[in-house]
Amino acid sequence: MAEAIAPVARPVTLRRAQPADNAQIAAIWNHEVTSTTATMDTEPRSLAAQRRWLAAHDDAHPVIVAVDGDDVLAYGSLSPYRDRPAFCSTVADSVYVRVDLRGAGLGSRVVAELLRLARDRGHHAVMARITADNEASRRLHARLGFAVAGIERETAEKFGRRHDIVIMQRLLRR
Repeated sequence: MAEAIAPVARPVTLRRAQPADNAQIAAIWNHEVTSTTATMDTEPRSLAAQRRWLAAHDDAHPVIVAVDGDDVLAYGSLSPYRDRPAFCSTVADSVYVRVDLRGAGLGSRVVAELLRLARDRGHHAVMARITADNEASRRLHARLGFAVAGIERETAEKFGRRHDIVIMQRLLRR
C-alpha cells in the first residue's frame, strides 16, 4: 500500500551546504549511523570529520540542504561512484531527512534537485546504494525514475545482522 506524502508545511529552501551547516548535517547523519540501517557506517562523524567531508565535495559533487531559515531539515549529496576515470560521468547520491520530518516530501525534493544538478554538471548516471530494508528510500528513488540494477546479497553487517544492498540507477541522458 503506497503511503501519501504530506507536503512540508514550513517554508523550505534548497541551497548548497555551507560550513555553518556542518553541525546540523552531522547530527542528522549521526542519528542514521547509530539508530538505523539507512547507512552501513557504524561510527558517528565528529565535527572535524564533518568539516573535511563537506570540504571534499566540489562543484561536480555538491552537497545541498533543505532549510527553513537556519534549520537544516534534510541534506543530500552527489559523490564519485568510483575513483577510476572511466566512471567520471557516474555519481552516487545520498539523502537524509531529519527524523522528525520524514514523510513530508523533503527527500523527494532533495533527490530531484540532486538529479537536476547531476544533469547540469554533465553526469550520465546516478547510482543509489540502499539497504534492502530501507523501503522508504527505495520507493522515493523509484518515484524519481530509478530502477533496480542489482542486489548485493549479505554484503554488509550492522546491528548483528547481515544486510542486502539494493543498487538503483537513473540514466540522465539517452
